[in-house]
Order: sequence, then structure tokens, then C-alpha cells
Amino acid sequence: MMNKAKTTKRRSVVSFANLSPELQEAVKALYPYGYTEAMMRIDKPNGEFFYAVPFETEEVSYLVKINVKIDDHIEEEDDKDYYNDDLKGADELADSEEDEDIDNLRDEI
Repeated sequence: MMNKAKTTKRRSVVSFANLSPELQEAVKALYPYGYTEAMMRIDKPNGEFFYAVPFETEEVSYLVKINVKIDDHIEEEDDKDYYNDDLKGADELADSEEDEDIDNLRDEI
């Protein structure tokens, strides 16, 4: 029996911006509708992380780093802006509708 030489692909982690224009186009072609479904979070030993998508050529197996904007806006501030407006509450609206109904009845009498 002949032993086949086991060839393994070189593995590389690279930022999308650092890929050649040809490889960037190939990555875009592989993910025409975006990276969301294929994206994975990679945790580093120091506690930091990055997001990447897999991409393979004949020679290299890549993890391509993708810049992801993380929304770090405080939700409490959003709630504060949303709930501290001058809209009338349901009770105030019900009271004003009752007043209108009474005024309409007086006009009819």
C-alpha cells in the first residue's frame, strides 16, 4: 500500500481590509447577502474578542476578521428619552373623551 502524503492547508486569521482586492471580491461573492449567518465570535485568551467568517482557497483556510459595530449606547437613556415626553396618558385621554361626550350631549338637548 502507498501512503498518501497528508497535506494540510495553512490556516490564517486576517482582517478583511488586509486581503488582496481579488480575495476581498471572492469573500463578497461567497457571502452575497452579508456575513450575518456565517459570522462567529472568536474569544481571545486575554478576554478580547473579534468576529470572523470562514473563507477557503486551495492553499489557505482563512478566518476573515469582520469589523462589527457594537451598539454600546445605554438602554436607560433610550427609555428616558422615550418615556419622558409630553404625551398624555390613557387616563387623561379617557377623561378628555368623557368631557367631549358630555359637551356633545348638552348640545343635543
